[in-house]
Amino acid sequence: MAELVKKKLFNPQGDTEPGQRRIIRGNTTNLNDFNNMKYSWVSSWYRQAMNNFWIPEEINMSADVLDYPKLSQDERNAYNKILSFLIFLDSIQTANLPSVGQYVTANEINLCLTIQAFQEAVHSQSYSYMLDTICSPVERTSILYQWKDDPHLLKRNTFIGDLYNEFQNKQDDLTFLKVLTANYILEGIYFYSGFMFFYNLGRNGKMPGSVQEIRYINRDENTHLWLFGKIFQELKKEEPQLFTEKNIDMLKAMAIEGVKQEIAWGQYVIGDKIPGLTRKNVEDYILYLGNLRWSSLGFGVLFSGYEKEPEGMEWVSQYSNGNMVKTDFFEARSTAYAKSTALIDDL
Repeated sequence: MAELVKKKLFNPQGDTEPGQRRIIRGNTTNLNDFNNMKYSWVSSWYRQAMNNFWIPEEINMSADVLDYPKLSQDERNAYNKILSFLIFLDSIQTANLPSVGQYVTANEINLCLTIQAFQEAVHSQSYSYMLDTICSPVERTSILYQWKDDPHLLKRNTFIGDLYNEFQNKQDDLTFLKVLTANYILEGIYFYSGFMFFYNLGRNGKMPGSVQEIRYINRDENTHLWLFGKIFQELKKEEPQLFTEKNIDMLKAMAIEGVKQEIAWGQYVIGDKIPGLTRKNVEDYILYLGNLRWSSLGFGVLFSGYEKEPEGMEWVSQYSNGNMVKTDFFEARSTAYAKSTALIDDL
C-alpha cells in the first residue's frame, strides 16, 4: 500500500504534457484542456453525458397520482422502501464522488466525476419529486428515512457506506481501488432489483411517470458504470502492482457480497408478493448481473450457470433501453435532451 496525497488546486509546476497524466499520483495543473486529453474516450463520454441532460419535473406524474392508491399494499410497500433505498444511495454518491476526485490527478477524469455527481443529485431530486407528487409531506418524510428504522435497508446502506467511509479515513492506493469497486457495485448491481420492480409496474400498465423517471436514471447509471469500468482499465495499465491475486480476491469477495445483498433485498422487498415477479427470477437476474459486471472488468465469471440473461427476463433490458434495441454506447444517437438515446446495459 502506498499513501495518496490530496492534489494541489493551484499547481503552476504541474505537468502539461497529456502523456504524463495518471489516474493517481500524477502532477496535475487542473487545467481543463478539451483539445489535449490522454484518455481519448473521455471526450465521447463527456458529450454523451451532457446530452443526457433532463429535468425530473418535465415528466408527467398525473397518472401516478391516480395509480398509487390502487396499488396493492405489497406494491406500495415495495415502492416506498425501494425509493428510500435509492434516494439514500444517490445522495451519498453525490457526496462521495468529490471526495474521490481530490485524489484523482487526471483532470479529464475529474470532469467526468463532476458530471456524474451532478447527475446523482438530479436522481435524488427525481425520487423526491416522485414522492412529493404521490404522498403527503408526512408520508414523504417517513419514506425518506425508512432506512434508519428498517434493518434490511440499514444493512444495505451500511455495506457501501462503510467502504466509502474507509477511504475518508485512509487514503492509500489499495483503499482507492476498494472505493472504486464499491462505486462499481453500487452503480452496476445495487440498483437493479429496484429498477426491475418499477419496470414490472410499467409492463403491467401502472405508474408510468415513475417508470419514465427510472428509465432516465437508469440511462445515467449505465454511463456511470461504463466510466468506472474504463477507470479500472486505465488503473490496471498504470498501477499493475495493485492487481495482485490477493487484491483481486478481496475485490471479488466485495462483488459477491454485493450480489448476495441485492438478492436478499429483492427477496425481502419483492419476493413472491408482486404480480409478475418471483423470488426465483429476481435471484437469477441478479446472479446474471453479477457475472456481467465482474466479467466486464476482465475477471471472468462469479457464478457458474448464470452467464446468459435469464429466459423470460428480457423485458428488463428492453425497458432500460430507450430505443428498445441493444446498441453500443458510442453508436447511440441523441435528439433534443437525448430522449431517444439508447439506454445501454451491456456493461
